[in-house]
Amino acid sequence: MIRVENVTVSFEGRKVLDNLMLTIPPEGITYLSGPSGEGKTTLLRVLAGLLKSDEGVVSLPGRPVILFQEDRLFPGRRVREQVRAVLPQSLWGTEERWLELVELSDSLDKRPRELSGGMARRVALARALAVEGDIYLLDEPFSGVDLDCSLRILDRLRNLGKPILLTGHSPVLGEKCNRIVTIATGL
Repeated sequence: MIRVENVTVSFEGRKVLDNLMLTIPPEGITYLSGPSGEGKTTLLRVLAGLLKSDEGVVSLPGRPVILFQEDRLFPGRRVREQVRAVLPQSLWGTEERWLELVELSDSLDKRPRELSGGMARRVALARALAVEGDIYLLDEPFSGVDLDCSLRILDRLRNLGKPILLTGHSPVLGEKCNRIVTIATGL
């Protein structure tokens, strides 16, 4: 169970998260919804341990893996090498599994400059998934990816059998998740 109890995070005197209370079951996909700038990314960073809250307690069973909003691809490496870079040597050769999951099996030898924005996003997603954490924290994983492709990938993510929190702005994607949590400080 993921628990967020009375979590407050402020930046320059502005509360981005204010006394947030949240419990998320340890299975399925949770869609974090809400307007831009209302704390979704901040919450993921707190859950990943990258940002300390001003107040409150976070309980997160297992090791989280975060996908940032920025793709952060290695400029000179081919798609397959992007994923291989996060794998222990004993798992080299499994990168195609992750690239197939995000529908990039036909782009293994392309370099970042040859990819569309949506393709680059899917490479970054494949790389995060390949780390094989216990919980995936995915910040706008489908930015620039067409809706049909996003929905197919979402179905495959469900089959990983791990809790996933993802942020986004698509009501259609949200409806396909197990639950929707709206983060908004103005409510």
